[in-house]
Amino acid sequence: MAAIGVHLGCTCACVAVYKDGRADVVANDAGDRVTPAVVGFLEKETIVGLAAKQSRVRNATNTIVKVKQILGRSYGDPHTQKHISESKCIVVEKVGKPKYEIDTGETQKFVSSEDVAKLIFSKMKETAQSALGSDVNDVVITVPFDFGESQKKALGEAATAAGFSILRMIHEPSAALLAYGIGQESPTGKSNVLVYKLGGTSLSVTVIEVNSGIYRVLATSTYDDIGGICFTEALAQHLASEFQRTYKQDIRGNARAMMKLMNSADVAKHALSTLGSSNCFVDSLYDGIDFDCNVSRARFELICSSLFNQCIDPIKKLLEQIGFKANDVNQVVLCGGSARIPKLQQLIKDLFPEVEMLSSIPPDEVIPVGAAIQAGILIGKENLSTDLDTITIECSASDILVKETDESGDNKFTVLLPSGTPLPARRQHVLQAPGHISSVCLELYESGGKSPVESKFAQIVLKDLQKKASGVHDILTVLTMKRDGSLHITCTDKDSGKSEMITVEETP
Repeated sequence: MAAIGVHLGCTCACVAVYKDGRADVVANDAGDRVTPAVVGFLEKETIVGLAAKQSRVRNATNTIVKVKQILGRSYGDPHTQKHISESKCIVVEKVGKPKYEIDTGETQKFVSSEDVAKLIFSKMKETAQSALGSDVNDVVITVPFDFGESQKKALGEAATAAGFSILRMIHEPSAALLAYGIGQESPTGKSNVLVYKLGGTSLSVTVIEVNSGIYRVLATSTYDDIGGICFTEALAQHLASEFQRTYKQDIRGNARAMMKLMNSADVAKHALSTLGSSNCFVDSLYDGIDFDCNVSRARFELICSSLFNQCIDPIKKLLEQIGFKANDVNQVVLCGGSARIPKLQQLIKDLFPEVEMLSSIPPDEVIPVGAAIQAGILIGKENLSTDLDTITIECSASDILVKETDESGDNKFTVLLPSGTPLPARRQHVLQAPGHISSVCLELYESGGKSPVESKFAQIVLKDLQKKASGVHDILTVLTMKRDGSLHITCTDKDSGKSEMITVEETP
């Protein structure tokens, strides 16, 4: 028996599956474990996820984002009105309900928030069933504490319309506790757990008392004025200032340019959770000018310093509300994509120096994992494991490396796809080559216990590059490995846009 757990957030959706006593998040067809909750309507098709997010720059008025904000709400609801004021897509009133006005040129139609949510749920079901290899429809869906009955009903109807059979809806903080087995593996005893969730558009802090396996909410607070998107906007504003400083052009009033910067800032923000610096490159940002800027993690933290304070204050307020001190909390669980930010994690650790902070599961995967575990319990499987090993998902068998040359002229090998990476998977890497050469050869190797030099299995050559008197060629390399082990490689010269691609049907 198998079952599914789905978390639909305002900015992203994520699906986990339960099978054979294990629960884990599965990657979508693009190799990403989290899918943007974005739906785009084109002339002849409807797209969901990353493709819709990327095409929003060209198709903003027919691209719907943050649909969860108005799901199950009336047109006059303050949340709906706030959503309308921020939406690039026109929202109109139809029988007291908000509907998106979609005009692709060929047809004009009105789409409800439930219809949009249904498309996202369909994407999640397709992703889960592809990983499981079967038509499993049983699902547990997570909901925020502040969802009313009409919102829960709308969410449930959207999931049912997508073909899911709903086992139960559970609150997001409860799912977070289930993901770590809190109160399940050792049900005796009493403890207090703080669940900290920083999502794309909101922050919620919840204190739960766990007593003999029973969860009791002591207090919860939600803030709609702070979320991950605030960090993205702050970084985008910084990038706009850098562009103005360099090119004497203020692009803050140009919606298209700022949307491009937001996309680049979002990628950089995610990268800075694991790297010390990130490159922001936007092709033809404004008036044909390409923009290239490096941002260090330290600079990002300085830019967002006031936002970090906004993220920590709600914890202090909630503890004060229930008369708790820091040492009254036994564990802290982090969830939500923006809880990945290292600076934020450090500030929370500083607030709870003696408390165990649980973050071994990626924060943006905690809630769907907990939902999948709940689904496993409900279909009669009591012997559950919450190990995050992959289940029926294929993994890359060996390290996939790219050969480069360092400043001293020595060869170095960079691992792009480590062995054990869940498939499908996609990785990007920027290869730098001397500017005085007109062709670049990218060589890929496999490390299967042999020296990488002895296990070259593919190469791709970019020719006829324009030579530079100084500087380097920046070659963007994108590797996509499918579940069958086939590898698709694309190399693009950032300056000229020249591109080459190859497909290796199976690695050595």
